[in-house]
Amino acid sequence: MGERCCAAVLRVLVLQAAWALSGGQVRYSVPEEAKAGTVVGRLAQDLGLEAGEAEARRLRLVAQGRRASVEVSGASGALLVSSRLDREELCGKSAPCALRLEVLLERPLRVFHVQLEVTDINDNAPVFPAARRNLSIAESSLPGSRFPLEGASDADIGANAQLSYALSPSEQFRIEEENSNSRSKSLFLVLTKSLDRETVPVHRLVLTASDGGRPSLTGTMELVISVLDANDNAPQFNQSVYNVHLSEDAIQGTLVARMNATDLDEGSNRDVRYEIDTIVPPSASDLFNIDANTGEIRLTGALDFEVVNLYDLNVRATDKGTPPLSGHCKVVLEVLDVNDNAPEVWVTSLSVPVPEDASVGTVVALLSVSDRDSGENGRVRCWVWPASPFGLEATFAGSYSLVLREALDRERVSEYEVEVRAEDGGAPALRARRGLRVPVSDVNDNAPAFAQAVYTVLARENNAAGAELARLWARDPDEAGNGRVSYSVWDGGEGVGGGGTAGSGSSSSGVGWRPASSYVSFEVRAVDAGEPPLSGNATVQLFVLDENDNAPALLPPAGSAPEAAAALAEAGLESGTLWAWAAWGTPAGQVVAKIRAVDADSGYNAWLRYELWEPRGKGPFRVGLYSGEVSTARALDEADGPRQRLLIVVRDHGEPARSATATLSVSLLEAAEAALAAGSSSSSSLSRSAAGAELGPVAASAATNVWLVVAICAVSSLFLLAVVLYGASRWAPRAAVLSGPGPTTLVCASEVGSWSYSQRHSRSLCVTDGAAKSDLMVFSPNFPPPPPGPAPKDTQPEPSALLDT
Repeated sequence: MGERCCAAVLRVLVLQAAWALSGGQVRYSVPEEAKAGTVVGRLAQDLGLEAGEAEARRLRLVAQGRRASVEVSGASGALLVSSRLDREELCGKSAPCALRLEVLLERPLRVFHVQLEVTDINDNAPVFPAARRNLSIAESSLPGSRFPLEGASDADIGANAQLSYALSPSEQFRIEEENSNSRSKSLFLVLTKSLDRETVPVHRLVLTASDGGRPSLTGTMELVISVLDANDNAPQFNQSVYNVHLSEDAIQGTLVARMNATDLDEGSNRDVRYEIDTIVPPSASDLFNIDANTGEIRLTGALDFEVVNLYDLNVRATDKGTPPLSGHCKVVLEVLDVNDNAPEVWVTSLSVPVPEDASVGTVVALLSVSDRDSGENGRVRCWVWPASPFGLEATFAGSYSLVLREALDRERVSEYEVEVRAEDGGAPALRARRGLRVPVSDVNDNAPAFAQAVYTVLARENNAAGAELARLWARDPDEAGNGRVSYSVWDGGEGVGGGGTAGSGSSSSGVGWRPASSYVSFEVRAVDAGEPPLSGNATVQLFVLDENDNAPALLPPAGSAPEAAAALAEAGLESGTLWAWAAWGTPAGQVVAKIRAVDADSGYNAWLRYELWEPRGKGPFRVGLYSGEVSTARALDEADGPRQRLLIVVRDHGEPARSATATLSVSLLEAAEAALAAGSSSSSSLSRSAAGAELGPVAASAATNVWLVVAICAVSSLFLLAVVLYGASRWAPRAAVLSGPGPTTLVCASEVGSWSYSQRHSRSLCVTDGAAKSDLMVFSPNFPPPPPGPAPKDTQPEPSALLDT
């Protein structure tokens, strides 16, 4: 701007000098686009006016029809730019651009002519007729071909309007200017290299025009060059090989692949039709169809991976140009397996039955497992159900052995229903199963076994020879001959008897009758028919149950029989009668005698009770129900007479009851006589009567004490024995008691009674559950040796009874 101001001042000075030379015309120069307020020249001074005179004489411009864009300052008289100066608007392309102005001055009125020249600046860029120019050039055009273009224009003048052209980089085109005779230049687009529409169908170039100003301004135009097609390209598929994967369960009409062939040409040259040339395998020619226009290949049949899993389709695409060109590609269809085949299990070998003593690892069967599918769908997992006692072992691919994993026991399981199950790895998994029936053959590995180690048999006495005592049974879980059992009585040597019945007369060939005592405890042996034979033993304890076949018997005197008879004869007493003495005045409850009796039976059959049969009513004496003690019922007096005769009946508790009768004669004496009789009886054998009666109150009392001590000892011993047996029965295995013919009798001792028993009998004691805690149950077997010979015809064995102990 400083340079411009200096230039303006110089111009004003020049104009003033020129005005002086020209006879009063003032000339100014101002560049276009000067800002408003820019001083063009000191007009008042140049007109020779004094300071303040320009305002006083109203120095001003005279309007001449068009805007001058300058004005005169009234205060200073300077010529100023009032609005935008555009040389191109004011003068266009004319040069120079001079504006003629008239300046009016009053008092006196004068008119001055002022010439204002607007100089050009480079404020206009070159401009093309259009921003874009579309050109069409044939693909077959030769290099060197020229295509005319319209150049740009610049509103400036002079050097600012001198234009030069440049083209954006291109291998196919360049710009060329040619000077013609006219004042304008010709502009051409020159082809430097052959075009290929399929490579670049449209070329977009930028043509730039630059003027000669400083700085230079430019203008651009886009050249859009479309290459016209020629059928010089065959259709090309977007890939030479199409790899397609399709599951075998694809339905008819499923899209296999969509072909895409492109022809780089245009128009009919690029229209393509599709067709299938060949299919491998040829048998699949009806399995696929292609749409000629869209190139879609679809299924027209069903796929089966297990039949064909790979197809090759050769596809051709042909354009409609002249001549037509073709392109080719291949479609490789891989069929994907679907888990549509269940595993198959086959039994190739089966070895049955399996001996129960077969060792672990024995091969029972050979199996083959297969699955027509592939991959995970064809990978099969096998197992056995139930899991024991068999298992599977893989021998090689698809082959398995069914082997024994655990020991067999035919007696527990005689036959196995085995399932071999197979499952493939598909999703969802498919399964198959194959059932096998594996029978187990028997081996003689079980000895006969009795239900009890010890059998207790109760048999009635007086049974007939050959009568059945009990039935024993030994179980052998083996089968056929291995489980066929024979029985014998075993004494450590040869067996006696053969069957399953224990009889009182069991015998074998060559063996005679044995004493009954040898059968009280014996062993029965059971032997099977296996090879080698196995055996088992059981002990039989035989107890003989009593029958009430003996009546009570009165005990004889304690002394010898001849001495007792002589004494009675010397005393003048009657034989067969029991005698006792009592004194008058003896109080009630005094024992005067004791009746003693014994019953050869046992239990209830030997339990005795005593009854006073005569005299009946209220007599002076009474008899203890179970003790047999004869005592005074009241005090004796002389009214009772010198002698009392008592008839006493002794009964047992058998069914039916048996009895015996005792006669007791009690002599009533004075007290002194009774004492004398008692004293004399203490030194002679007549102290006890022939029937076992004790005489006198004093002797009777002493004898009673002795018997009480004996009874207490006996009961205590029996009680201790019962406790021991009770404890043993609680801790030992419970055994059944088998009784022989007849009902079982339980005998309980009472605290008021006593037992008389025979030492010839064996006995077994146990505590009963239902009786009081002090009661005992007694089994007194009595087994007389049976006579040889057949049993009486009128004797029939009764059914056996079972009694739990």
